[in-house]
Amino acid sequence: MELRQLQYAIQIAIERNFSRAAEKLHIAQPSLSQQLSKLEKELGVLLFQRSTNSVELTHAGSLFVEKSQKILDMIEGLKKEMEDISQMKKGRLVIGSMPITGSTILPFVVPVFQAAYPDIEISLVEETSSNLETLTVNGQTDISLLSLPLREESLVYETLLEEEIILAVPPLHPLAASKEPVRISQLEKERFIALKKGQGFRKLTLDLCQEAGFTPNIVFESSNMETVQSLVAAGMGVAFVPYLISKRSLHELSPVNVILEDRPTRKLVIAYRKGRYISKAAEAFVSTMKEVMQTIR
Repeated sequence: MELRQLQYAIQIAIERNFSRAAEKLHIAQPSLSQQLSKLEKELGVLLFQRSTNSVELTHAGSLFVEKSQKILDMIEGLKKEMEDISQMKKGRLVIGSMPITGSTILPFVVPVFQAAYPDIEISLVEETSSNLETLTVNGQTDISLLSLPLREESLVYETLLEEEIILAVPPLHPLAASKEPVRISQLEKERFIALKKGQGFRKLTLDLCQEAGFTPNIVFESSNMETVQSLVAAGMGVAFVPYLISKRSLHELSPVNVILEDRPTRKLVIAYRKGRYISKAAEAFVSTMKEVMQTIR
C-alpha cells in the first residue's frame, strides 16, 4: 500500500467521479482506475461501487477513506512540526476564504505577513462558504476565513471580528434620508438584491428577514458584493451589506448606507478541522490578521 493510493481513494470519495478525481490529481483516468483496482486487490475488499452514472463508497470504503485521511493528516502534521522546528524558514500555508470577505481583508493582511515571513509560500483557495467548509473538513486548507454559523460540526474556530450589517439603498430611496435606524420589518415590501445560493451572506439576508416576519422578495442575484451595491445604487432594490465592504469606494455608482435598528452583526472566524495540527506559520498568520484588523475597522 502506497501513500499516493490513499490520496487517490480520498479524492475519488470527494468527487464521486473518476474523471474529476483524475483531473484534480493530475493523472490519467486509466492510471487512477488501475491504481484503485490494485489497492482493492491488495486489501481484498471493494472500496467503491461503480455504475455508469455514479461512484459510491462501500462500507469498507468509508472506513478506509476515514482512516486514510487521519494517516495523511498525521504525515502532514509531522511535516509542519519539522517546518516549525526550522523556525519557519520555509513552508507552505493554504488559506481558504470566501471571495467577497477575502477581497476586503486579505489584501491588507498578506503583505504584512509576507514581509515578516518572506519564505512562507501562501496558497489561496477561494470558494463559497458551503464548499469552503467541506474543503476545510477534508484537510484541503490549513485555515479558512468563514462566517458563523458553521454547518460542519468537525470544524473548530476562533473569532476574528464581529462586523455590523447595514442596509444599502438607492440614493433617491425614501429611506436614504432617514435620520433614525431602520427596522427590518419596514422592508417587507422592498425589492431585495442578494448574493447567489451557497454564499453565507445570502443565508444571513434570509435569516434577518425571516426573523422580522417575512421572506424577502429577491429580484436580482449576484456572486459579487460590489455588483450588488452597484445594482442598489442604480435603483434596482435594497441589500444588506457587511460594514467593511460598505466602506469601499464604488466610484460613480454608490448606494446610501443606512443603520439598521438593533445593529445586527455577523461573526467572521478562522476555522480549521478539529484535531488537525496547526502550524506556527498558521498561528502567525492568524495573529497577523487580528493585528491588522484592528487598524482597518
